[in-house]
Amino acid sequence: MNRKEKRSDTELYESFLSGDTAAYDMLLIRYGDSLTMYLHNYLKDSHMSEDLMIEAFARIMVKKPGIGEGNFKAYLYKTGHNLALRYLKRNARLKIFSIDGMEPEIAEYILYNGTANNENGFGRGSYGDPLDETLLKERQQCIMQCMDRIEPELKEVLWLIYFEKMTYAQTAEVMGVKTKRVERLLVRAREHMRREMKKEGITNAHE
Repeated sequence: MNRKEKRSDTELYESFLSGDTAAYDMLLIRYGDSLTMYLHNYLKDSHMSEDLMIEAFARIMVKKPGIGEGNFKAYLYKTGHNLALRYLKRNARLKIFSIDGMEPEIAEYILYNGTANNENGFGRGSYGDPLDETLLKERQQCIMQCMDRIEPELKEVLWLIYFEKMTYAQTAEVMGVKTKRVERLLVRAREHMRREMKKEGITNAHE
């Protein structure tokens, strides 16, 4: 792996500000697909999600805002988040973060491969031995059913912290709330998921 591939978001963004447009292209490649997926959870429209992803990048490219070290991704997602909410308001649609249609493997990842697994009670290391393919698919379906039953705001917190690997502060910036609220939401999300997963017979995911 060469030096360019190892550059952090901050290094790439600073290179862009210095006139290196290729650095910005690398950021687009790094986050374009994941931001589109995040926006799709609000919009349920693949084309519009991609359009708003491109607009979010374009706004940063034109305005060249000052972004703190390590916060490019959160700033980008906050821009996309605000664009999505504006679109929903303009089209008289409710602000609902929903994972309908999400691949089961993504739900599995969110709950069992979070980077904060020790702090938040999730992590494959606490689950046990790998399951065979049939049992794995059954468990993934159960997890999807459980996530469908919790509140949209709780789903979004799980998504940003576990799947997007954001910190509490970054998640708060994206969602436009205080860090303390993110902490409370995550506690509630854990409690709800434990309760719902227990109903489905998954009881050893959080030992």
